[in-house]
Amino acid sequence: MSVGSARPSGYQPRVVDAQIERWLGLFGALEITGTRWCGKTWASLAHANSVTYVDRRANLQIVRADPEFALSGESPHVIDEWQRVPELWDVVRHAIDETGGQKGRWILTGSSTPSNDQMAHSGAGRIGRVKMHPMALLESGESSAAVSLARLFEGDFTPASSESDVRALAKCCVRGGWPELVGRSPSDAQVVIREYLSAIFDQSIPRMGGDSMIAERTAFSVARNLGQAPTLDTYARDVYARDDARGSSNDEQQTVSRHLALLGRSFLVDAVTGWVPPSRSPKRMRTKPKRYMADPSLAIALLGLSQETLLYDWQTFGLAFENLCMRDLDVYARALPDAGANPLHYYRDDSGLEVDAILELSDGRWAGIEVKLSPDKVDAAAAALLRMSKKLIGDMPARTRQPSFLAVVTGTGDAAYRRQDGVYVIPIRTLGP
Repeated sequence: MSVGSARPSGYQPRVVDAQIERWLGLFGALEITGTRWCGKTWASLAHANSVTYVDRRANLQIVRADPEFALSGESPHVIDEWQRVPELWDVVRHAIDETGGQKGRWILTGSSTPSNDQMAHSGAGRIGRVKMHPMALLESGESSAAVSLARLFEGDFTPASSESDVRALAKCCVRGGWPELVGRSPSDAQVVIREYLSAIFDQSIPRMGGDSMIAERTAFSVARNLGQAPTLDTYARDVYARDDARGSSNDEQQTVSRHLALLGRSFLVDAVTGWVPPSRSPKRMRTKPKRYMADPSLAIALLGLSQETLLYDWQTFGLAFENLCMRDLDVYARALPDAGANPLHYYRDDSGLEVDAILELSDGRWAGIEVKLSPDKVDAAAAALLRMSKKLIGDMPARTRQPSFLAVVTGTGDAAYRRQDGVYVIPIRTLGP
């Protein structure tokens, strides 16, 4: 059940590796979360000496009968798919206390989060959490990383050339960042991704107490409304096929809300929260989240698109590209030394001024980023960024500090450069942590 392990053969290094190493030195155990098949187990094994696969062979029955059985092995020891036996969380927590708080003992991996009532204690101070995503373009070998987010926060920038192949960019969106699909064609990748979604809707969601069909239709509605902050009524009208003349009922909205939560607990859907500069402002809690899929390929599969149809549907291509950029920005931002638990946000004010992404570090530094598929939208995007910055800095009571940088991330374009107004233009295939 527990076997020795070295770095898996063919393991492709991930941006999150450095955070895993750091967290193992800070906590008795580490939980690595993220959507199924994004590489959590391989990343865990690359930092471990032994492993227990909870969901393999008779292990599930054994661990349910004796949860401590899963803890045996040379440290760091991986407990894979621990959420199948939620009691393991408290067993690990107690074991950390019993070992005198030794660091780096266990790595827990899981593709869903148990409900809070299945765990007696949060694990605060004992169990650290690291979130993984499907591969960013740097990890799949499709970004030069010539432009570094960390260096931009330090005011360090060097212009860089970039590929401007729109078909290759569409391929990145359609194939996605799944480690086992990196070498596959977009068409083959979509076959696998559709089957992947079917397995989650038909097996994982019912296991969590949800309805397969409602979960699938809710995910479709998220894909249809990528990067927006719809009301529950909008989602519910999609799910229950209500026309504009007939709104959804409260019960329908509550059902959809519960399934949105299940999709979040499955890490299929990521919620990006709103941002205002004062960290204690109640507006941070009152702004509706924007939702994206964990990977743009999931949205494309739900919408029934292909690489060719995406190239002919520029508006949908733009939304899929925005989803890809938000994935990569989250991966890179979490790798920054001063990143908080959730460094990625968006900005929208009462006047309708909106900025796609705000990166906020724990020391108060921040940056504003607009995402545009085509370079011909750069001027408008830069103007919006400058308008936001001027408005926030001019608000004396809030005492907002100057942004570390403002940037427009593009899909196409030959180079990363700095405009005369100070705004950077950065093709996504030049960006890295």
